[in-house]
Amino acid sequence: MQSVKMYTTAVCPYCIRAKQILKSKGVEAIEEVRIDMLPDERMKMMEITGRRTVPQIFIGDTHVGGHDDLVALDGRGGLMPLLNGTPS
Repeated sequence: MQSVKMYTTAVCPYCIRAKQILKSKGVEAIEEVRIDMLPDERMKMMEITGRRTVPQIFIGDTHVGGHDDLVALDGRGGLMPLLNGTPS
């Protein structure tokens, strides 16, 4: 299974929901980067993604986007192949 990295903040309901979705798909470990505690990481996230909002989710080297992007990816059947390292 691919590694998962998520930029988050302490009080973010979309971050919590995204983690629940990923865990329900068998993801055991999520590398969380708390941008509310690490301002340099916030800047890095914005440079990499062009976005200011959390969560920002990476599966392997692929930037999935935020919660809604994750739900859309799952809805079109692309989440599990990406998690398993075989993007459709």
